[in-house]
Amino acid sequence: MQNASKGKPPLGVIFDSAFGHRADDALALALLYHFDGKNEARILSLSVSTAELNAARMCAVISRFYRQATVRDPLPIGLLASAKLRGEMLMNSVPLAKLTAEGAPVYRHNIEQLTDTADPLPLMRNALASQPDQSATIVVTGPATNAARLLNLSGAKQLIAQKTKSLVIAAGNFSDSPERRPDFATQTDIAAMKKVFAEWPVPVVAVGTEVGESVVFPASSIEKDFSWSPAHPVADAYRAYKTMPFDAPTGALAAALFAVTPEEPSFNLSPSGSIQVLDDGRTKFNHAAEGRHRYLTVEREKKESLLVRYIELTSAKPIPPPPRR
Repeated sequence: MQNASKGKPPLGVIFDSAFGHRADDALALALLYHFDGKNEARILSLSVSTAELNAARMCAVISRFYRQATVRDPLPIGLLASAKLRGEMLMNSVPLAKLTAEGAPVYRHNIEQLTDTADPLPLMRNALASQPDQSATIVVTGPATNAARLLNLSGAKQLIAQKTKSLVIAAGNFSDSPERRPDFATQTDIAAMKKVFAEWPVPVVAVGTEVGESVVFPASSIEKDFSWSPAHPVADAYRAYKTMPFDAPTGALAAALFAVTPEEPSFNLSPSGSIQVLDDGRTKFNHAAEGRHRYLTVEREKKESLLVRYIELTSAKPIPPPPRR
């Protein structure tokens, strides 16, 4: 007999990225799957804001790896066929081309053509609709194209307000430098980012590029801490991003960790305000007591402990799924 007094459901996470365009997207997925395996969060959907089929394939490969699925991809992957981001990224194509000694693909998936992926909009909408009220969050680590399109769906704003606590988006630059430049995600689709910051109906936390650059993920950890698996898709994706060794900024990791554990002691939040996206892609923060926007900061003296936490969470072995009854 099942226990009638079920506890609070785990946080549902919708993860939307431009997988392949930043090395730490793979690490962010590893982190989210660690919390998913411990039932401290539940990945509701995965989608990519790029038209690259291999980006969807790598998301499926990593999903299989952590859910320990061998025959079928555990989650459908949303792919935006009309995305502005196109072209093959080494972070995706190199691991997928890896072969065993027998000549078979090391990493398997069920995505052969576009029809094997899902439209991100109904995928995200249906994931939200399945959740209890105020029990989900959306994490965006690439262009806001999918998030902006979601706002255009009939009833979507009401659904977002009903089902989610926040949007955490790895975008913007909120450093004190007068020469701060537009970040990649914002500049790729300025109109979408403008729409999201102007119209999103629940609190938004932005993770600026300065947060990712303040704590970089060491290449040495990829070679040492992920070596427990001779074929680790996260490690292989990281290695393929560019010539090793390199240390990657951790903006996507910060967004994923804050979304699941906003009480993380290494993080602080700015005062409330509103984030404005300028025509050239730069972001401007305006203080306002009633504002729904804040941006993330990292305490200087806690950067080392935050990096340790990143490494521990991303390099952990998959947690076996519960046995079937």
